[in-house]
Amino acid sequence: MNKISLIIRREYLTRVRKKSFIIMTLLTPFLFALIFIIPMLVMSNEDKDFKKIAVVEDGSDLFTNVIPDTRDTDFEYLSGVRLNDIKDNFSEMGYYGVLYISPQIVTTPDAIQLISRKQPPIGLLDHISGSLEKEIEKQKLLAYNIEDLDEILRTINTSVRIQTIKMDESGSTRETSTGISMALAYIGGFLMYMLVFMFGSMVMRGVIEEKTNRIVEVIISSVKPVQLMLGKIIGVALVGLTQFALWIVLTLALVMVIKSSFLPEGTLEQMQQLPQSLAQADQSMQGAGASTMTAEQLTEYQELFAGALNQPWGLIIFSFIFYFLTGYLLYASLFAAIGSAVDNETETQQFMLPVTIPIILGLIVAMGTMQNPESSLSFWFSIIPLTSPIVMIARIPFDVPAWEIALSMGLMLVTIVGAVWMAAKIYRTGILMYGKKTSYKELWKWLTYKG
Repeated sequence: MNKISLIIRREYLTRVRKKSFIIMTLLTPFLFALIFIIPMLVMSNEDKDFKKIAVVEDGSDLFTNVIPDTRDTDFEYLSGVRLNDIKDNFSEMGYYGVLYISPQIVTTPDAIQLISRKQPPIGLLDHISGSLEKEIEKQKLLAYNIEDLDEILRTINTSVRIQTIKMDESGSTRETSTGISMALAYIGGFLMYMLVFMFGSMVMRGVIEEKTNRIVEVIISSVKPVQLMLGKIIGVALVGLTQFALWIVLTLALVMVIKSSFLPEGTLEQMQQLPQSLAQADQSMQGAGASTMTAEQLTEYQELFAGALNQPWGLIIFSFIFYFLTGYLLYASLFAAIGSAVDNETETQQFMLPVTIPIILGLIVAMGTMQNPESSLSFWFSIIPLTSPIVMIARIPFDVPAWEIALSMGLMLVTIVGAVWMAAKIYRTGILMYGKKTSYKELWKWLTYKG
């Protein structure tokens, strides 16, 4: 055991001192932080250039003053002006563009043109089309001569939201959110796939490097091959955990620093008080006659926040750590066996396919699990050890029965013992083999060697 600890220490210190480890540990949090921050910056960096748009109607005034002005756009309705009179020199007249509305728009949806020198933003187009659509609908309904039509439309406008309540066998209930569960399933499954494959491949490359440099011949004279393999696997696992923990800490720190630098002062405090203020804001907005859509959005945010708080975070975190460690040990053993059986990385392709196919299948099934977590395919792939680290993590946010999780974890532990035994049989022979192209038949012989 002392020799294994020395190998673990050597593997750990050797890898964390590499420039590549330091660079990736520091660079990756910046990339993660940008993934969170850039969409926020793009959304907040709206086009603030003031625009004045000339509105020309061909022989009718049906849509005069229908399109309301916005904070950065004014619509100037030109009476008695034809499109040909202005479309060639609107820029010299100080207009951003010319909006031409044909009377045929009532029957022909594309009978409207916006002529401009630049590509107009999508928000402007949505504002124009939305205003015209509401006006056309209103005019069509007025043809029925219904009194108090606006009041009737406001009264019948109804939205339906389904609250999902989870009830256990004891009768206690808690509010859940399918959207939050789907997000956790996607993030957990993809993250598990990436980490297991990345750190497992790291073990294989380390074995090939030592075998190619003949370092292993010196090491093997002092320790048993199985001790060397286990020490390398555990050492790389500790490197991976260290790097992953640093990524989380540095990413959170960078996100907070960037958000505090770019967001207005007091925004973070308002976000922290969001759960308490959502209900009050919803009521006050409805009382002030605010749009129903805004109130609905606030309610949806409130439900999402409550659903996130009601997730079984203790089980999710424990299961993620368990399946990461066991999934890594399983695939790292297989990758170590592959690395010991070849002389260079190009020869690994023939052996990598049977190992990578279960990982890819697990990711594919995990994506489908978000839609149907109780399907038989999701169940069996969450039980089979080669795919369970990815699929079970995707199923857990949807309240998997305890016996299924226990069965999956038990099979994982048993499979790891078998995988380590098999990998050790291949490793002890293959690590000292040079200059011979290994085949599956040769691997079977190594597995059946006695002693």
